[in-house]
Amino acid sequence: MGVNIRFLGGAGTVTGSKYLVEHEGQRLLVDCGLFQGYKQLRLRNRDPLPVVPAQIGAVVLTHAHIDHSGYLPLLVREGFKGKAWCTPGTRDLCRILLPDSGHLQEEEAAYANRKGFSKHQPALPLYNVEDARESLKHLHAVPPHEVFEPLRGWRVRLSGAGHILGAASVLVEVGGKRLLFSGDLGRPDDALMHAPDAPPEADVVVCESTYGDRSHPQEDLLAELGPALARLAARGGTAVVPVFAVGRAQALLHAIAQLKARGGLPAALPVYLDSPMAVHTTELYEHHLGEHRLSAAQCRDMERAAHLVTSVEQSKAIALQRGPKLILAASGMATGGRVLHHLSQHLGDHRNMVVLTGYQAPGTRGARLAQGTATLRIFGQDWPVRAEVVQLASASAHADAGQLMAWLRQLPRAPHRVFVTHGDMEAADALRLRIEHELGWRALVPEHNSTWMA
Repeated sequence: MGVNIRFLGGAGTVTGSKYLVEHEGQRLLVDCGLFQGYKQLRLRNRDPLPVVPAQIGAVVLTHAHIDHSGYLPLLVREGFKGKAWCTPGTRDLCRILLPDSGHLQEEEAAYANRKGFSKHQPALPLYNVEDARESLKHLHAVPPHEVFEPLRGWRVRLSGAGHILGAASVLVEVGGKRLLFSGDLGRPDDALMHAPDAPPEADVVVCESTYGDRSHPQEDLLAELGPALARLAARGGTAVVPVFAVGRAQALLHAIAQLKARGGLPAALPVYLDSPMAVHTTELYEHHLGEHRLSAAQCRDMERAAHLVTSVEQSKAIALQRGPKLILAASGMATGGRVLHHLSQHLGDHRNMVVLTGYQAPGTRGARLAQGTATLRIFGQDWPVRAEVVQLASASAHADAGQLMAWLRQLPRAPHRVFVTHGDMEAADALRLRIEHELGWRALVPEHNSTWMA
């Protein structure tokens, strides 16, 4: 009996990563992510999986971002009994992200019910905080490069992927096959994270393609961010910065601390980090020294770069502060969270600015802002967009097309096949073409819910 891979997410889209590996009646799920972005994708989160969760023996997470881990509470609630293996960094981040995800969904459902703008009566969260906390009991951390057996006869090893704290690529050895899942790969020149480890030998590679059709600019984050914020400060406006609470928020804080130290920004310019999740994540970096590029002193500078906001009352008080200021708030694509309240308050003033800090998935509010929309729908109301919108090209934590190709070229030998996933169709197909033309390898973009033999 062969080894099969079933693509339950992350196929033809940049979200919802789930790859089911099956061999002789045993099943391992690599990544367990929520779909985000377009409504038709988000609706997949409520569709039952084509496999009964109780029949999945184990989960392995590449990293903690919600589009890779956020389905775990639902999987557990629906009957999954096994362990969810991951690095210590991913475990610690999931302890922050998953309950927060449950809380946000409860909050959004309650708000929709109060305001009456949901088509469902009543609006229900996908899962709640208690579901998320229950799923944390299934997390099992293992250090990178240590071989472990999530199922009898299956050997798995995690290796560094850069990208965010704890992120890993996953090598699965089963049935005489070696399957390598890239996870989300970071940039070799990332300001916070180390470069991804060289990939091991593999028969099949499942490779992400978020930036599979583009290259990052040569300009670094400081050179791009500094002039924009200096321009904002000069006109006395407020910058609302939607940030991913894990990775992007810390990169921005590190950059702001450097800009202030160098005189590129006024030292007195108020900066607020309005995300309990981002606050707790920032504190984690000092507990994981050696897993990233920052020293203990730089971690402390990063923490001191902003007023750390945790309570709702503190968040509301920010709007009363006069004069120029920066507000960093989750979520990074403006799909939910406190950033929506800040956007609704500040979008209408031409002195203000929205700073988009990385990839914006199609169908998200962030993508609509990047495309120059005249209005933005938030909480069932259309808000005029008069604020300046700046999209940073240098803030991404993902490897670009050339860096993805460089990572693949490090494979000790050519794999039998490369599956190109976790990218919009245009980006995924562009990377597929480069793999075929430049490397001469068999590559394809799998369809959602398709099954392939390894």
